Amino acid sequence: MELHNLSPNPGSKHRVKRLGAGESSGLGKTSGKGHKGQKARSGSGTRVGFEGGQMPLHRRLPKRGFNNFDFRDKWIVVNVGDLDGRFESGATIDEAVLREIGLVDGPCDKIKLLGDGEVEKSFTVAFHKVSKTAKEKIEKAGGKLIEPASKSKASSEEAPEA
Repeated sequence: MELHNLSPNPGSKHRVKRLGAGESSGLGKTSGKGHKGQKARSGSGTRVGFEGGQMPLHRRLPKRGFNNFDFRDKWIVVNVGDLDGRFESGATIDEAVLREIGLVDGPCDKIKLLGDGEVEKSFTVAFHKVSKTAKEKIEKAGGKLIEPASKSKASSEEAPEA
């Protein structure tokens, strides 16, 4: 195979639509944009949901019920294969250590360990949840699982006794 023999697959490339090339081209005069009006102008267009000034549907309908979306726990997933190459045998791994090395970034409430990858080193792991395969792989390599130090809101809000 040589570079001069390469060509795109048939049908993968399309001809560029040449606008304004005279009446007989079929795309002359208004160039496929119809006659005048806002949509014929450059930079035209309205925002999503705009109904021409009429009260939009999302404002005509009543709000009902409660949505718990903003109050859910944000989970970050880490695989055992990611740990094996980054830590020495005997290391204790928790959220703070993962943030230090850049494996966990951004806001999160809890971390879950999944079993993708292989483990040869023994670790002490402190995560909120561990999958069954991850647990088997960690214990098979001689590591152990411990409960993470909880970040409860009640303990951080307690006032010091005077």
